[in-house]
Amino acid sequence: MRFVSTRGGDRASFAQAVRQGLAQDGGLFVPEELPDLRPHLAAWRGLSYPELAFRFFSLFATDIPAEELRGCIDRAYANFPVPPAPLVPLAKENLQVLELFHGPTLAFKDFALQLLGQFYGREIKNSGQPVNILGATSGDTGSAAIHGMLGQPDSHSFILYPEGRIAPLQEKQIAATGSAKVHPLAIQGSFDEAQAIVKQIFGDSVFSSAHALTAVNSINIARILAQCVYYLDTVLKLDVRKENPVEFIVPTGNFGNVLAGWMLGKMGVTGLSFCVATNANAVVANFFQTGEYRPGKVHPSLAPSMDIQQSSNFERWLWWHFAGDSSRVQSTMQAIRDNGHFSLGQAPGENIRAFSCDDTGIREQIARAYRDFHYVADPHTACAFAALEPGRRSVILATAHPAKFPDTIAAVLGIQPTHPALEALKNRPVVKQVLPATAAAVKEAISSALQ
Repeated sequence: MRFVSTRGGDRASFAQAVRQGLAQDGGLFVPEELPDLRPHLAAWRGLSYPELAFRFFSLFATDIPAEELRGCIDRAYANFPVPPAPLVPLAKENLQVLELFHGPTLAFKDFALQLLGQFYGREIKNSGQPVNILGATSGDTGSAAIHGMLGQPDSHSFILYPEGRIAPLQEKQIAATGSAKVHPLAIQGSFDEAQAIVKQIFGDSVFSSAHALTAVNSINIARILAQCVYYLDTVLKLDVRKENPVEFIVPTGNFGNVLAGWMLGKMGVTGLSFCVATNANAVVANFFQTGEYRPGKVHPSLAPSMDIQQSSNFERWLWWHFAGDSSRVQSTMQAIRDNGHFSLGQAPGENIRAFSCDDTGIREQIARAYRDFHYVADPHTACAFAALEPGRRSVILATAHPAKFPDTIAAVLGIQPTHPALEALKNRPVVKQVLPATAAAVKEAISSALQ
């Protein structure tokens, strides 16, 4: 299978797209043609999670030998429980929680970044060349990326995050690893500024090539495809089809998690609908309610991983919405850059509704989830509880372990959730560089570290 840029100027194999991360024209890689999954679904029902991931990726990673692909997948999920993405029924008919926080860093990002780390390890082994990852995080991506790359030879990890705007334990996971190959870069600005810096650096092909940089943000297509698998696993378990539909309610920041599930519908899986559940940074929710995309100022919140106004994967959604017309994608992205917004003129539909929840609502929903279901929800998952609609068969995606946000949970419920992996971090020192929010400062830090 070949992968193309949303902006029309680049084509690559799967391994090339993974290694490159961002297309050279500034666009995002998407599969040139999505496969039809319908002939496979019956045979895939009942498979283990790693086997299902192998079958799914075999349709996309056609340039990777089967034994190497299987090895990458088996190693990626070896440290997850069985099943790695359990469905937890709540005390209400037709409501379940898909828990995605049982991986090494207690967040849904582990599903993609453990696998991406294995793909990079394969690349290092086969090419004999280093791979240095560069990414921006609003909380969970950084630690998951770092953990996915630990142990890989000839690699360094450069993770940008907004100084003072992620949870303390999230920062500990990024900046208290003790590894000389991990470089936490605390940016004096917002996540959107950090993400823009990452894209700007990858736009400098001379610099990124000279420093062997590759992307771990959800601009990397392997991350989106890896997230498709836990939706597919759930669809098969629940026997979802047109006559037996389900709505996935998804806490949303950079839009990659929703996009991964939505893509299954483009691959012939029926009975799926989605709810985008955001915090007060509701640019994506507003778009699916009105058709207007208008990024604004980031508002720090109790759900810091969703403190985003510029959602990268929105560009991939546009590419499919415009039926692969890269010129329309280009003109739309240019309009956003020039005017600060654009409008479709009406709500897009496409089986996606939206809901936003401010900090007051987050507190209320943490209390409600515990009161009604005796379920402890982290602040991001609380936004999904806020979006529940009576009468719908619903699956809420729980994206982070509540122990990552103990102060918020304790303030609302009077209990403090813990996890051994996080407790072990509490006495470790944070080691980071605090930098201005400029590409030049980050480039200098990268060059200095790799000298």
